[in-house]
Amino acid sequence: MIKGHISPYHAPAFIPEALAKGRHRAIIGGRWEETGNIQMEMLLAEGLRPRHTLLDIGCGPLRTGCRVIPFLNPGHYWGTDLSGDLMRRGYDTELTEADRLRLPRGQLVEDGDFTFRGIPCEMDYLLCFAVLTHLPMNHLRRGLLNITRHFTRFEKLLFTVFLAPDAVASLAPVRQPDGVVTHDTRPPYHLLAGDVRHFCAQAGLVVELRPDRLPRGQVLCVARRA
Repeated sequence: MIKGHISPYHAPAFIPEALAKGRHRAIIGGRWEETGNIQMEMLLAEGLRPRHTLLDIGCGPLRTGCRVIPFLNPGHYWGTDLSGDLMRRGYDTELTEADRLRLPRGQLVEDGDFTFRGIPCEMDYLLCFAVLTHLPMNHLRRGLLNITRHFTRFEKLLFTVFLAPDAVASLAPVRQPDGVVTHDTRPPYHLLAGDVRHFCAQAGLVVELRPDRLPRGQVLCVARRA
């Protein structure tokens, strides 16, 4: 973490410097092909079909978008991110010309605090992959509450977290199955399974924590309205 900021992404110079060096893939964790393919497989396994609409929360330079946009019907993909510049870089460099015709630029919305301004209130799928792992716990609470306030309809919310095995262990660094070390007060952050269930319940959601581990040891959470 860059001193004084909750995550590197919130440091004013972090993203501009990375973009200037052509490192838009690297700053979201690298492993572009591996992680992107796993994300696409995960969405398909959860039932995503071309007719569905998808909001990719924290979409960055479109690691998921460049795979799912050709799959979905035109105009059915939306993305948000803290950085509009990062999304625009992905739009210009990671999408084909045909993909750009399927995605109006206006459907990439700069949003750093889960307000979802400008996003339609009905979506089929919401994806928030490897975003909450870099934010303190209350961002999960805020995100879930704002999701259920803003979206009048969605089938599934898919998000990822790091978990600590128990409350005592959560106070110390935890080595995840993929080797990443997570923390309770600095990124990458871990939570307890009970924390995730509690915040979901507060937002009127029921959640299933999937036992399969994703890249870097993340856990997939699949939430629906209660």
